[in-house]
Amino acid sequence: MKNDSKTPGKGGQLARLGVFTLAMINVSAIVSLRGLPAETTYGLSSAFYYIFAALFFLMPVSLVAAELTTGWPQKGGVFRWVGEAFGARLGFLAIWLQWIQTTIWFPTVLTFAAVALAFVGPNQSWDQALAANNIYVLIIVLLVYWTATLLNMRGMKTSGGITKWGALVGTVIPAALLVLMGMVYWGQGNPVDISLQARDFIPDLSKFNNIVLAASIFLFYAGMEMSAVHVKECENPSRDYPLAIAIASVLTVCIFVFGTLAIGFIIPQSQINLTQSLLIAFDRLFAYFDASWLGSLMAVCLAFGVLAQVVAWVGGPSKGLLQVGCAGYLPRFMQRTNKAGVQVGILIVQGCVVTLLSVLFVVLPSVQTAYQVISQLTILLYLIMYMLMFAAGIYLRYAAPDVPRAFRIPGGKTLGMWLIGGLGMLGSLVAFIFSFIPPGQIPVGSPVAYVGILIAGVVVFAGLPFLIYAMRRPGWADPDAVAEFEPSPGKKRGDDRQEQPGGSFAPGLFGENKKA
Repeated sequence: MKNDSKTPGKGGQLARLGVFTLAMINVSAIVSLRGLPAETTYGLSSAFYYIFAALFFLMPVSLVAAELTTGWPQKGGVFRWVGEAFGARLGFLAIWLQWIQTTIWFPTVLTFAAVALAFVGPNQSWDQALAANNIYVLIIVLLVYWTATLLNMRGMKTSGGITKWGALVGTVIPAALLVLMGMVYWGQGNPVDISLQARDFIPDLSKFNNIVLAASIFLFYAGMEMSAVHVKECENPSRDYPLAIAIASVLTVCIFVFGTLAIGFIIPQSQINLTQSLLIAFDRLFAYFDASWLGSLMAVCLAFGVLAQVVAWVGGPSKGLLQVGCAGYLPRFMQRTNKAGVQVGILIVQGCVVTLLSVLFVVLPSVQTAYQVISQLTILLYLIMYMLMFAAGIYLRYAAPDVPRAFRIPGGKTLGMWLIGGLGMLGSLVAFIFSFIPPGQIPVGSPVAYVGILIAGVVVFAGLPFLIYAMRRPGWADPDAVAEFEPSPGKKRGDDRQEQPGGSFAPGLFGENKKA
């Protein structure tokens, strides 16, 4: 059996990621048990939404990302893919959105870590009160985030190991226990607090509230493309990457569907709390099986799982942004790296943004309100990136049909890509539009203010990369990084591409160069 990683040698050999490690990185990045309580409020119909989103989002993202990654495996990830199709300006927008949405998302996932640690105590009432304390939440959010950042600064060997074991201990094993205990509880004839009648599987899509869930649940599956930045660290990218994606996809769907139902078995829909119900469900199930002592242990495991998830997301998108930034798209202070080659400049900026956003959990009157607003803004920004990615996948089937792709979506020259990429594009567009509608089941305060904050957030965070792109200077480019930023293997189109001397692309990678 191959080792999952190799220590860099004297020649600068990269650490190698095996299929299992890469699959666990994906599971850790996209699977979060923290979101299950919100979907439990919809009962059995939540399973319909999970399956629907898997078909219209998870499958298209996985397949399109696998083709683009193995066809264009050079540095840059979504920047490379979108840039190859539509030019560097939109390519930079795509990689920026992938990074900034994770930065905005960190306080929400870290809130769950704070709640998990609060439930380490033996008294559930005291635990619930502590979990609802804004000051406590802020302290834990910042402590866990900066710990994850410091771990990333030690390099891929450390962060990859934490991510792999954190995914197992903090996500996969707790999810398996939750599902197993829930099914046994139900199978033993106990009354459950969720209707399991067949008619409840199909939701009433004429109600706006239900459509909002159909939109928001798409982002439960977001992140499959994130591992593209690690494709060159695989032993055999053309084989290992698609296989790791397939393993992670199956695990993800199973965890979400059965985990949500298990929570619904033991907690009434009217009592669901976005940040606490998962821990309460574990406590009640452990009590039923006379194993209450496992509640504290599970809280620690879940907190470790969040740490692993944050470690994966701190390193992934920021690494992709560094690769692009060093080619001349970011100021030099954001291009700083340490001896391990880690992007410390971006991580410090990212940490400052996370710290400021985390203060919202103290300023806003409710942890749940801040949680919902920030989560929804994350969804909107990420969906813009996905629409760009799907459009690039379709376009490149025409613009670069002869580029070798170790993995190619089946279905002929264009039909398969139009079907899969088109489904993803349509699903993402619909989800984007309906994401502005306030959910009726979750209190968000004033609907007008809620929508206004989301619109302002999208305009500001999606507008910043265009401003940065317009301000870029030749001095931003690192000559060594530009030399390593490989040109596209595809056919160059003379009307909109311009390769730089020496065979490398300088700032303005895809023919949008500016002369000094």
